[in-house]
Amino acid sequence: MISRRSFGRALGFGTGAAAVSLAGLGSAQTASAASGARLGTAAAHTGFPRLKQVRAGLLEVGYAESGPAHGPVVICLHGWPYDIHSYVDVAPLLAAQGYRVIVPYLRGHGTTRFRSGRTFRNAQQSAIALDVIALMDALKIEKAVLAGFDWGSRTADIVAALWPERCKALVSVSGYLVTNREANLNPLAAKAEHAWWYQYYFATERGRLAMQDKGLRRDLTRLVWDTVSPTWDFDDATFERTAAAFDNPDYAAIVIHNYRWRLSLADGERRYDALEKRLAARPVIGVPTITLDAERDPFTAPGDGASYRDRFTGAYEHRTLAGIGHNVPQEAPAAFARAVVDADHLLGK
Repeated sequence: MISRRSFGRALGFGTGAAAVSLAGLGSAQTASAASGARLGTAAAHTGFPRLKQVRAGLLEVGYAESGPAHGPVVICLHGWPYDIHSYVDVAPLLAAQGYRVIVPYLRGHGTTRFRSGRTFRNAQQSAIALDVIALMDALKIEKAVLAGFDWGSRTADIVAALWPERCKALVSVSGYLVTNREANLNPLAAKAEHAWWYQYYFATERGRLAMQDKGLRRDLTRLVWDTVSPTWDFDDATFERTAAAFDNPDYAAIVIHNYRWRLSLADGERRYDALEKRLAARPVIGVPTITLDAERDPFTAPGDGASYRDRFTGAYEHRTLAGIGHNVPQEAPAAFARAVVDADHLLGK
């Protein structure tokens, strides 16, 4: 069994900047800005050792896999505009401690493809969550620790809320992100609305055309990276490695539908109505959970997690990562890996 003590001890005496930084974090709930900066520049890995494909539900899912085949499973879910490489440094940290780490491309990204050209390119929240259930079924994974940020947090939250028997523990950046479309009709404060500029851009035909154009799409997504991760010192190669996943033929359709659906500007599918009705009621999450807030992320809600604390009813911890922006697992891989291991052992504390 993997213990937090052995995890920290192994990484503390291991090689690589990320390993050293993780040992320095210990079990503190708040990472220092200095540690965050070190984590942000400690990109020790440039790719995954194994990329695979599996038929799962509506999709042929492309995914990376690290670690022993029979180890306890962690499924890491990326956000937008990112891909599996958000976990390129997290996965080996967890694999080295005996975890089987699965990092799938979400629908419309990378090597994931729809099995049928007739399938509606739907990106509503429940459809993406069911992709994860289908992937687990296809890989014969009964239960896993789920960890994510952005779209990945939302998806992991939904699986934990609606199918808790499939979720051993949860790590959710930004806390509770289940979409309530009725609530989304209400305006926010001007500063908060400003951060969502691209969501409103995607509501227009100009935004849709920009996402279909490779050059404009790269410029737009690069701008998002720069603005939501102001302290992350990534290079061009790091961005281009991820941007290749945006060349998926369904990428533009999936991204546009996701953001338009959230604003009630696009319809979902009736087959998901029952699930969306349950999600609109803001179901609580009872599995062991660690939530992470990134201090420099413009989307982080004020209050140090207080705004969503009541949605988590099981064993729970909250941590704020000082000096870190939106792409938490890639900016702070050691802190993210620590949260996964700690969440997996919350009930044993």
